[in-house]
Amino acid sequence: MNISEWLAHAVPLLRASGCPDPEVDARWMAEDTLGMTRTELKFESDRAVPPSALGQLERMLSRRCAGEPVQYILGSADFMGLKFQVGPGVLIPRQDTETLVEAALIALQGASAAPAVLDLCAGSGCIGLSLASLAPHARVTLADVSREALETARENMHALGVKAELRHGDLFAAVGRERFDLIASNPPYIPRGELAGLQREVQYEPRLALDGGADGLDFYRRIAAEAERHLNPGGAIYLEVGAGEAPAVLELVKAHLPCVEAGTIKDLNGVERVVFGKI
Repeated sequence: MNISEWLAHAVPLLRASGCPDPEVDARWMAEDTLGMTRTELKFESDRAVPPSALGQLERMLSRRCAGEPVQYILGSADFMGLKFQVGPGVLIPRQDTETLVEAALIALQGASAAPAVLDLCAGSGCIGLSLASLAPHARVTLADVSREALETARENMHALGVKAELRHGDLFAAVGRERFDLIASNPPYIPRGELAGLQREVQYEPRLALDGGADGLDFYRRIAAEAERHLNPGGAIYLEVGAGEAPAVLELVKAHLPCVEAGTIKDLNGVERVVFGKI
């Protein structure tokens, strides 16, 4: 069986299983297993698939048809032009979160020589480590309540060749009395009652990273109430929010922080995805 034949075999099975992007997922699995680029896969599709690789592809295909996210199957996800290791213990980095990182990067351009940055609820470290990579003058700290997530973040830190401090604890308890010039966070924000109805792929992701309480706002309340004690003068906070949550989160930020500026930022789909406050 050659590459083209395997793709023609895999795509209908993925589509029948309910996979939303069967062509993309089949191509990703083939690229990863065969060590080929997208261009190579396209122009060398008549290349025979070795028996060992074919067996691996079929096992991956079976897992994807069962609903397991392709990023967990491959063990990695692309984010901000970087590759992050991921597994069932961490949330999969998504393009929506790149809106938060891009806003933080702009803020850091005018910051001090070595701004202190906190990635709160860091998970895989995709936010903080992207900032460490793209704004190397920043001093980045990653904090998470999950030790498994922090271990993944540590592996990503080493793989990307950047430096960051890793702290374990529940929100700001992880950093004691430390203060930062910028706090960035993508906390759990799915209302608890909606968890059971989420897309089957999302059901594989850790509930700890998804469950935002009864209305999805539990973590924002805690973060907003404590953030001022951890921000330096002139500092800023950037929070990713779920669709429709921006107005409520913005009010929380305004109520708890002496903001000189506060607002929202839309993602590429026009959804208010980030709430920010500057003091």
